[in-house]
Amino acid sequence: QLHLVESGGGLVQPGGSLRLSCAASEGTLDSYAIGWFRQSPGKEREGVSSITHFGNTFMYSDSVRGRFTISRDNAKNTVYLQMNSLKPEDTAVYYCAADSRGYRTVLAPGSMDFWGKGTLVTVSS
Repeated sequence: QLHLVESGGGLVQPGGSLRLSCAASEGTLDSYAIGWFRQSPGKEREGVSSITHFGNTFMYSDSVRGRFTISRDNAKNTVYLQMNSLKPEDTAVYYCAADSRGYRTVLAPGSMDFWGKGTLVTVSS
């Protein structure tokens, strides 16, 4: 029903920026809330940010608030995560996920219905 593809990851120095994209290769995103999650070695998957289907409500984890910005362009069938002031501890595989309850912003992995395969972000000098 919905296939998600992340892109934009890579190697960046501390203090640098990256913009991740989450696009639907099948289906459309406009009825879904979209969340970004990340997982680094030895750690559980954690929620980073989410946005409701209309883009009017946002949620950020405490660790990224003020540095990351989530946005969506439903006309392009894409959700973005702008990551600024990156820190080494931001290093992880980043996943986007879709919640069919599009009106809510939930950062629990178990609440998401569809997942992309992830894109690797490495923050290192």
